[in-house]
Amino acid sequence: MSVRQVMGTVLSAALLLLPGASRAQGPDAGEPVDAAARAKIVNSVSAALNEHYVFPEVARKMEASLRQKLKAGAYDKLTRSAELAAAMTRDLREVSKDKHLHIHYAPAMPPGMDPHAPKDPAALERMRRELASVNFRFEKVERLAGNVGYLDLRGFIDAELAGETAISAMNFLAHSDAVIIDLRKNGGGEPSMIQLLTSYFFEKPTQLSGFYVRKGNTTQQFWTSAHVAGKRMTDVPLYVLTSQRTFSAAEAFAYDLKSLGRATVVGETTGGGAHPVEPHFLADVHLLAFIPFGRAVNPITGTNWEGTGVTPDIQVPADQALAAAHRDALKKLQDNAQDAERKQRFAWALQRVEALATPVSLSAEVLKSFTGNYGQLTLSYENGSLWYSWPGHKLRAMPMTADTFMLDDGLDILRFRMEKDASGKVTGMTELYDDGRIEKSARSGS
Repeated sequence: MSVRQVMGTVLSAALLLLPGASRAQGPDAGEPVDAAARAKIVNSVSAALNEHYVFPEVARKMEASLRQKLKAGAYDKLTRSAELAAAMTRDLREVSKDKHLHIHYAPAMPPGMDPHAPKDPAALERMRRELASVNFRFEKVERLAGNVGYLDLRGFIDAELAGETAISAMNFLAHSDAVIIDLRKNGGGEPSMIQLLTSYFFEKPTQLSGFYVRKGNTTQQFWTSAHVAGKRMTDVPLYVLTSQRTFSAAEAFAYDLKSLGRATVVGETTGGGAHPVEPHFLADVHLLAFIPFGRAVNPITGTNWEGTGVTPDIQVPADQALAAAHRDALKKLQDNAQDAERKQRFAWALQRVEALATPVSLSAEVLKSFTGNYGQLTLSYENGSLWYSWPGHKLRAMPMTADTFMLDDGLDILRFRMEKDASGKVTGMTELYDDGRIEKSARSGS
């Protein structure tokens, strides 16, 4: 079975990337277990680990730990198989430090796992509909200030299922001056989606992290594609946002792009899971064991992110990562712009991003001091806000600094700055346009 087939089986077996898909198993879940059943479960899990786990020596250590705890009575008070499975998962991870390794109660083999069973079109269609109901984990794609493209991706679904959605998202981003891909809430998924998405950012086929597979002592390589449906973005500044929750395939995406020097990673160090995993149904004890069978190997570093995570280039708390990446992208675009018009456009967008990142709050007294008539324009104070009006129009003005405001119109092509004399008295208004034009109006009343 190839890594692609394995990952597809994981997805169909558990749909681990979907909300609520890791089926909650409370203390009463599973089947009753006594001493004999607990010993049988330890034997079955140990045998599976020794046969499949990527590091045989670690598998032997995990078996020894389970047997020692069983003998010491650590599991004696656990009377349900789901409860025992959870305890064993914790103990196995304590030895292996492998966050991909886990055991679940399963009354029967999940649909799609049996390689000898005929395909069930109805089950596949149900899975496709469930994935489609969450847009195949493509949560949001939009255009941010300064023509910076943004993709919020919550999971890497098999490209065979999610390819059409992925291509649509990438074509939306195609004309961006910079791109931010947000993986802060992404727990991983399927390698084929990594291949599809990264292909848009390289001119030629480029080797990505592959997998060493214990069984057969083989290595499977992954490359970007020579063809993409749409426009490539090979020279566009690229940012990847991460958090402690970013895991598995999402880490591979960030790690590969960082190792290749193609992206700037912004946020927190990721979870640290680099092992591909395969589900095994242990029919004799009704458990589903997710066992890592290989390890990621990056062609540049020769290693992976297992246990360490991906370290960001720009380290900030996860909730500040988007603003930090957006600011950095606009600064670089401004610095590299070859003409004054583009420099002005990026500087304008950067001012907005910085203002929103550090909001300014002005007192009612200060806001009221700005009210008055400025040519055909009027500033008024209502309901705690300053309002910018001209015949037939009225927009809320939001402070960017102590004297500069932007309008709540969704366009951001016009801002204004209040002008004062040496004594601090408001004397007029200067309208600022995104193309660099300015217009001044004297204050005529309050």
